[in-house]
Amino acid sequence: MTRREFLRYSSLTLGGSALAAGLYTWRVEPHWLELVRRPLSIEGLPAALHGATLALLADVHVGPRVADAYVLDVFARVSALRPDLVCYAGDFIDREAGVVAHAARVFANGPHGRLATIGILGNHDYGYDWAEPALASELAKRLSDVGIRVLRNEVVSVEGLQIAGLDDLWAGRFQPHATFAHLDPSVAAVALTHNPDTLDLLGWEGFRGWVFAGHTHGGQCKPPFLPPPLLPVLNKRYTAGEFAIDAHRRLYISRGVGHLLEVRFNVRPEVTLFTLRPG
Repeated sequence: MTRREFLRYSSLTLGGSALAAGLYTWRVEPHWLELVRRPLSIEGLPAALHGATLALLADVHVGPRVADAYVLDVFARVSALRPDLVCYAGDFIDREAGVVAHAARVFANGPHGRLATIGILGNHDYGYDWAEPALASELAKRLSDVGIRVLRNEVVSVEGLQIAGLDDLWAGRFQPHATFAHLDPSVAAVALTHNPDTLDLLGWEGFRGWVFAGHTHGGQCKPPFLPPPLLPVLNKRYTAGEFAIDAHRRLYISRGVGHLLEVRFNVRPEVTLFTLRPG
C-alpha cells in the first residue's frame, strides 16, 4: 500500500466511524430506554408496602423536541409492569407555548400506580425564564385531571408512607421548611425534588430518608473516563445515580426519559423501578 492509498483508506475509515457515531448519538441512544431495577431500603417502611414497586420517571419534556411515539412507547412499557407507585420528578413539558393541552393528552396515557400517582414540577414546567406561574398552575390542573397528583410543597401519605413533594428551585418556589413542617418524623418518608442542588440548601434538617431528583439528564453526553461537560447544576458531582448526602439522607438522580437536544452518548434515558423493602 502506498502512502497515498494508506491516507485515503484511513480518511474513509475515520469518516465512516464519525458518521456512525453521530448517527448513534442522534438516532439511537436518545430513544434506547433502560429500565433500571434497584432495591430501596426504607427505615420504618409500612408492612403494606413490603415488596411494592415504585416507578420513577423524570424529565419527559413532552413537546416538539421529544417524539410523542417514543414517549408513548415508554409509557406503555412502564404501565405493563403494573407498578404500585409512580412518581414523576418534574419537567413534564418543554417550555414551548401551547404545549400544556398537548401534554395533558400524552400524559393521559402515562403509567399510573396501583396505589398512587404523584408528581412535582420542574423548571421547564414554569415556562420561559421559569417565570410563568400561571402556566405551571394550568399544567398541574391538567395533570390532576388525568390522574397525576402534583405536590407543590406538600406531603401525602400512601399506605403509611409519607411522600413529600418540593416545588421547583429555579422558579423560586422551593419551600422545604413549609413542606417538612407537615412531616411526622416518626413515620417513614421519601421526598421528590426536581433539582438536586436543593440538597445543599438549608431546610432539610427535619427530613430523614431517600430523595428522588432529575433535572441533570445525566449530562446527556459523557465521554469515556471524563465527567459530562454540561450539567445544569452548581454541584458538579450531581450527575446521575445514587449519592450519600449525610447520615440520614440518600439521593437518587434519574437520567430522565426525554431530552432538550436530541443527542445522548453513554447516558441512556432511564426509568427506575425500585422494589421497596424495610431498611
